[in-house]
Amino acid sequence: MIRIESDRLHLRTFVETDAKNLAKLMQRNKYFWATYEPLHDADFYTEEAQYRKILEGLHLQRSNREFSFGIFTKNEEQLIGHISLYAIKRLPYNSAFIGYSIDEQFTRQGIATEAVREVVQFGFNVLNLHRIEAYVSPKNIASVKVLEKAHFKKEGLLRELLYINGSWEDHYIYALLQDDFFQKGK
Repeated sequence: MIRIESDRLHLRTFVETDAKNLAKLMQRNKYFWATYEPLHDADFYTEEAQYRKILEGLHLQRSNREFSFGIFTKNEEQLIGHISLYAIKRLPYNSAFIGYSIDEQFTRQGIATEAVREVVQFGFNVLNLHRIEAYVSPKNIASVKVLEKAHFKKEGLLRELLYINGSWEDHYIYALLQDDFFQKGK
C-alpha cells in the first residue's frame, strides 16, 4: 500500500476492503459526476463491481501501469474522492494520465488541487515520469482551474473525444512536464 500525506488529506492506494466505501462514494455522486463523464449501468455502482475494479487496479499497480488512490480526510478517515495515474507508458513516452473525482459535498475547498499536486509529485519523484497529461471538458470550469493551479498547461482541444451520455464531447488536453514541475518549486 502506498500512502501520501498532505496538509489536510491522506491518499492511499485502494485495497479490497475499500470496495464498500468506494461503492457508496460512487452511488452518492452518480449524477453529480455524470455531468462530465458517462453514466454507467446500475451494477457498476455496487460493492461487487468496485471490488473487481480494485483488484484490477492492484494488478495494474504491480506492473507499474496504474496507481489508484483513495482521497481521505486526514482526521475523519472518510473517503471523499479518488485520483489515479493511469495509462502509464515508459520510454519513449515516459508519461501517464491523471484523473480525479471529488465527492460533491467536498468540492470548492481546494481538495482536488491538493490531491493533484501530491499525486503529480509522486509521479515525477517516485515513478520518474517525464509528462503527466489530463483530459478535461471545456464545460468543467472547476476541473480546468484545478489543473491550472497545479501548473498544467493547456495544449489543445481534442474535438469530439468522448461519448458522454448521448453526445460526443470535446476535451482540452492539459500537460505538465517534469522540468516545469521542478522549476516551479513543486
